[in-house]
Amino acid sequence: MTLLTLDKATVVRNGRRVLDHVSLQIEEGQHTAILGPNGSGKSSLIRLITRQDYPLVHADGTPSVLIRGQERWNVFALRSLLGIVSADLDRSFSDGATNGMCGLEAVLSGFFSSHGLFSHHAITGAMRAEAQRALAQVEAAYLADRAMDQMSTGEVRRILIARALVHDPVALMFDEPTTGLDLVARHRFLQTVRNLAQQGKTVIMVTHRIEEIIPEIERVVFLQDGRVLREGRKGEMLTAANLSAVFRAPVQVQQVDGYYAASCNGESGL
Repeated sequence: MTLLTLDKATVVRNGRRVLDHVSLQIEEGQHTAILGPNGSGKSSLIRLITRQDYPLVHADGTPSVLIRGQERWNVFALRSLLGIVSADLDRSFSDGATNGMCGLEAVLSGFFSSHGLFSHHAITGAMRAEAQRALAQVEAAYLADRAMDQMSTGEVRRILIARALVHDPVALMFDEPTTGLDLVARHRFLQTVRNLAQQGKTVIMVTHRIEEIIPEIERVVFLQDGRVLREGRKGEMLTAANLSAVFRAPVQVQQVDGYYAASCNGESGL
């Protein structure tokens, strides 16, 4: 089944087209990386999919965004289909305003799309069981009772994945997921994402770092200046010539154990 269809989707913000006639289709089970430099429209694409931004209306009235073939979605129903782990969400749980919230509470907040639990939230035993299951799924059960402000960046990131998993979504979308992680934490995080992909969750990785593209991802889409520059199979896309074009700089590429690494002027990473 087709998970996501964009048909010439255009988003205007402050008088500027941050997405310009973007057409894209992702099937369920089709692990995909959306790659581009800063300012290419990656975050705008996430905001479009999550209904934070809305596209310009087509002159003929046809929809520019379909999720599972459906144009209109209740936001809560959408979250049960597509779990998002974004930079904005990470900041909201890492800015010191968690007020002693523990890992389990943060995961439970996913049922209410809130950044904490409040007195009007009715938490059932089934919800607690699902939250514990999600924590176990990302090997974070030991964080259930730990305060969020006492966790490392990598631990917070795993809590946010568990929070997205409480709805048992079909797909997970990650926005620059290893930002702020050290070498070991990044390895553990990516292994968690690999495990989820192997368990059947469709993974969409939105990033500017090719090192985040796990081996399970087979399709890569290049974004540049709010447009799809090109797309195709990973091995055909992640070449020095293609990456040099999308990043507008000379790029060298290496492949080791199913992962790719890029360097620019001898410096590792992009």
